Amino acid sequence: MNAEYSLSTATGPEKTLSELKMVLNEMNEDGSEQEDSGCLESDVIAKGNILESFTESQEIRELINALGSVHGDLILRETALEKFKVILNKYQEQPHLLDHHLEWMLNSLLDIIRDEASAPSLIHMTFQFLYIISKVRGYKTFLRLFPHEVVDVQPVLDMLVSQNPKDYETWETRYMLLLWLSVTCLIPFDLARLDGNISSLEGCPRVPIMDRILTVAKFYLTVSDKARDAAAVLVSKFITRPDVKQKKMADFLDWTLSTLSKSSFQTIEGTIVMDGMLQALAQLLKHGKREDCLPYASTVLECLDNCKLSESNQTLLRKLGVKLVQRLGLTFLKPKVAKWRYHRGFRSLAANLQFSASGPVSQKVVNAAGVEEEEEEYDIPGEVENVIEQLLIGLKDKDTIVRWSAAKGIGRLTGRLPKELADDVVGSVLDCFSFQETDNAWHGGCLALAELGRRGLLLPSRLSDVVPVILKGLSYDEKRGACSVGSNVRDSACYVCWAFARAYDPLELRPFVNQISSALVITAIFDRDINCRRAASAAFQENVGRQGTFPHGIDILTAADYFAVGNRANCFLNISVYIAGFPEYTQSMIDHLVNIKINHWDPIIREFSTKALHNLTPRAPEYMTSKVLPKLLPLAIGTDLHTRHGAILACAEITHALSKLAEENKRSITSYLDEKTLEGLKQIHVELCRRQLYRGLGGELMRPAVCALIEKLSLSKMPFRGDPIIGGWQWLINDTFQSLHLVSSNARQQIKELVVSALAALCTEYYCIEEEGANLAKRDELVNQYISGLQSHEEMIRCGFSLALGALPKFLLKGKLQEVVEGLKGVTSISPEYVSFAESRRDGLKAIAKVCLAVGVKGDGSPSEVVCKSNVVQIYNTLLDGLKDYTTDSRGDVGAWVREAAMTSLMEMTLLLARTESELIDANVSKQIMCCVAQQSAEKIDRFRAHAGSVFLTLLHFDSPPIPHIPHREDLQKIFPRSEAVTFNWNAPSQAFPKITQLLGLPSYRYHVLTGLTVSVGGLTESTVRCSSQSLLDYLKGIQSDMNAMSSFCETLVQVFEDNLLNDRVSVPLLKMLDQILANGCFDIFLAEENHPFPMKLLTLCKEKSRRSKDIQKLRSSIAVFCGLIQFPGDIRKKVLFQLFLLVCHPFPVIRTTTASQIYEMLITYSDIAEPDIIEEVMAILSDTNWDAELPLLRKQRNYLCDLMKVPKPQLVVKNT
Repeated sequence: MNAEYSLSTATGPEKTLSELKMVLNEMNEDGSEQEDSGCLESDVIAKGNILESFTESQEIRELINALGSVHGDLILRETALEKFKVILNKYQEQPHLLDHHLEWMLNSLLDIIRDEASAPSLIHMTFQFLYIISKVRGYKTFLRLFPHEVVDVQPVLDMLVSQNPKDYETWETRYMLLLWLSVTCLIPFDLARLDGNISSLEGCPRVPIMDRILTVAKFYLTVSDKARDAAAVLVSKFITRPDVKQKKMADFLDWTLSTLSKSSFQTIEGTIVMDGMLQALAQLLKHGKREDCLPYASTVLECLDNCKLSESNQTLLRKLGVKLVQRLGLTFLKPKVAKWRYHRGFRSLAANLQFSASGPVSQKVVNAAGVEEEEEEYDIPGEVENVIEQLLIGLKDKDTIVRWSAAKGIGRLTGRLPKELADDVVGSVLDCFSFQETDNAWHGGCLALAELGRRGLLLPSRLSDVVPVILKGLSYDEKRGACSVGSNVRDSACYVCWAFARAYDPLELRPFVNQISSALVITAIFDRDINCRRAASAAFQENVGRQGTFPHGIDILTAADYFAVGNRANCFLNISVYIAGFPEYTQSMIDHLVNIKINHWDPIIREFSTKALHNLTPRAPEYMTSKVLPKLLPLAIGTDLHTRHGAILACAEITHALSKLAEENKRSITSYLDEKTLEGLKQIHVELCRRQLYRGLGGELMRPAVCALIEKLSLSKMPFRGDPIIGGWQWLINDTFQSLHLVSSNARQQIKELVVSALAALCTEYYCIEEEGANLAKRDELVNQYISGLQSHEEMIRCGFSLALGALPKFLLKGKLQEVVEGLKGVTSISPEYVSFAESRRDGLKAIAKVCLAVGVKGDGSPSEVVCKSNVVQIYNTLLDGLKDYTTDSRGDVGAWVREAAMTSLMEMTLLLARTESELIDANVSKQIMCCVAQQSAEKIDRFRAHAGSVFLTLLHFDSPPIPHIPHREDLQKIFPRSEAVTFNWNAPSQAFPKITQLLGLPSYRYHVLTGLTVSVGGLTESTVRCSSQSLLDYLKGIQSDMNAMSSFCETLVQVFEDNLLNDRVSVPLLKMLDQILANGCFDIFLAEENHPFPMKLLTLCKEKSRRSKDIQKLRSSIAVFCGLIQFPGDIRKKVLFQLFLLVCHPFPVIRTTTASQIYEMLITYSDIAEPDIIEEVMAILSDTNWDAELPLLRKQRNYLCDLMKVPKPQLVVKNT
């Protein structure tokens, strides 16, 4: 079973260990590792294969064939290139699928290049195609297919020489030609033969091909584009030729080192040149024979030391420097594999698991005497020490790619060293793991250990030193200011564990299994970063499959797989509980949370950790009481703020969990907690108060933490009744309410919620006297203090005391209900002085509903004790007034918060009355509620529309018993069937507005729904405007033939306009809505009657709205409506034209221009309002006149227009001074 699971699931987690891919790719690049590669499985990399074959071959063929016809047109050329890129880029993850098609693609493209008739633009485009293929497949594989006959050398070189290196658009051509030249120069003939009989041309001697190639290579090593990389490849192939290295290698190296020493990484030009030189040297040392490079290695190393690349801020230069150093180190050492390496017996998973099940088989490390003698005879050059020292420094570099290159270099070099020296290297690597070192050193050290382990160079005898370091790395988290570093260290430590699982026999790792498994599990479920959790899960899976010794491995993997650990909350709160069910992991998980996570820099992690401790308490209650709580109590009053915060929350959660456990077992909480612990819990507040730790920024953490502690201890029914600590807790709660305005806005909401919860729990547990109910003195003190706080000049204090009153239990409200409701009513009303206090009005409305729910309902009861006949109307009116709050400030529509709270409170209140005494719900109140909520569900803000819709459907479909007196209940249930109530998406305008507009057909709802729709149709949000206007127009077209329905709609429309004439929030959108309705011919039914009263009323209202207005938006909307009203026959046309001609001479030029333009369009649309020749002349004047000119001139033109259209001329009114 183990083998089957590991084999089937080994494909997922490797994706998280990106280093693994780099390791194996690097193995193929380095010729020196060929002997090692035999012990690596070929299928180690698991890719997310989703493609099965190269399916676009025909499309690619067509694109290549069409090159001749598209290269001349810029648009066609870019389209073809983009299409080619998109197709091939799909295969970046699976480039091997292209292998069967590379040859015909290459040949087709090369045929175009070789064709002498091909235009330069066609050749460049062809090379772009070649570059895209080489980028996707990798140039090393692609190069093998290039033709490399003797006849190819001269043409390729000539083509390359003819290129313009400064043409930035054709760099792909130069890049591919350099790569092609690097293949062609591998021909097995002396290049001198290609020169033939070098004859002079006009007295100038011809340059030998060898010199020409070298000149080209040198030149392109210093260019700034990608051709520099290809030039380095060319150098590595060309200089290592037998004939070239004899004649040119020494000179080339001399030139390279000279250029390198003259360049400076302080300038951009110097950086480019140094990059080219370093690439060339690295490639040369990689591909050249050791005996050829060894004579120059010391000189190169010395020059490299003088360059001081480690001081450069260019990451690439430092990376190339480390790469070159390791190549030099490999040159100094003989290419042999260390015989002392650790050899694991089995590489097959199935065989390994079969072995682990059957029993141990001895593994051995070869240490033959002959080997030792051989090692003694082999002298290590002194330069190797310098090389290793530089690589060890590279492990601490600030950039990952440099550290990774150094780690690979350490691994490669150690494999060629004698055992004693190799052990010294391991010791030096382990020195990276001191707490004086930075996270960079820890990360580099982990990568180096993984490399050493993977290559069998970390002997089992060293595991006792290495494993503790890796365990520290798995929890490495160093605070830096407001955050921390170390996620890369933890990720690389997981990689080490992954590598060790493959490298060592289960017998070798058996002493460390419990430590490693616990550490990986803890990282997989408790790490802050998702990449570390997934890396740990992958490493755990690899160990389960390869080692087969991890306790409960399969069960844990099933719960904490790659995808499950992606959700942090799920890890902390659910998966952890399951894994803690296995005793091997329980204590280590709890210890990790207590020692490391509760003092984490991230408050979210601290809170998750304390909740996790709550969930884990039932797994180990004795351990929690005997070990954890005694440890936490001193930390809860310690000096470090984060530790104190986490410890207080942890005490609260653990105590609450223990109380639940005690309740389940029908025991008292004191059976778990001794007197010392109880005293310690009480002392937390006392000590914090004494040290004044509730003040300042630290107080923003301490106050909510202690409030959470008060809540949990109260819920746990701690035996503190009558204890002075209750007074201390009450003081803290009251002081926090008084101090809310001093708290930062980020923390304010959380503190409000926690302090209200603490107050509710404290009052319920400690202020109730069973025989008498409430402590009357305490009740009067609290309620009077909170009601007086509602009059505060600070908004947040009002919010706090409103919510406090809402949190009081019934026995404290008895006899005080009338005072409380009156006080909250004062908070929710809008007064000129406190108009911006939207949040306090919101919390006041919430509190009213909570108070009503707390005291209950009794129809003939006292208004000072319960909700009854005499106060229910007052409560409803207060809540309904909240739906009229449209306050706006710099934050936007803050009144929406109040309306949302009002809707919620109305729903809660109505459902309460319906369940208890539904006769208290008056028909008029029921109608008001449904109509006002329907209006909110037609408005423009998605979130609040959705909330209103949810409330509307809840009230409509409530049947325990049904809400009485809902107008048109049957019609509403047809429009909103119960089956759709759950799935209906009110947030989506396309779903909400077609339903809402149907309510326009119900008389009771028409006015309110039309008011809400007006704001949406005339709004700014495109999707809302589009869907709402379309739904309204569809409704109007549906009632076109029904005169009664249209008349009712128009009467309501006029009524909405009249009621909101001075309210720009409704009237301006209404003008925009009228423009749309008029433009779509929705009032055509009224065209048959001259001087119909409806358009006359609209005209009068529009005139009133635009009179003396200086609002550009309002005036533009009015102009559009005036132009729409011209369609109605009768005297209205003269009045409309009079208004428009008045506006055509408005003081604002933009209004004059807009009016003239709109009149012109109106005359085109409604050409029947005058004789054709008059219309034509008016349009000519409108279009020819400059309406930005001086007003006296424009008035003459305007008056002439009035004469033409037979409209009275506007008279200029002289202002009295």
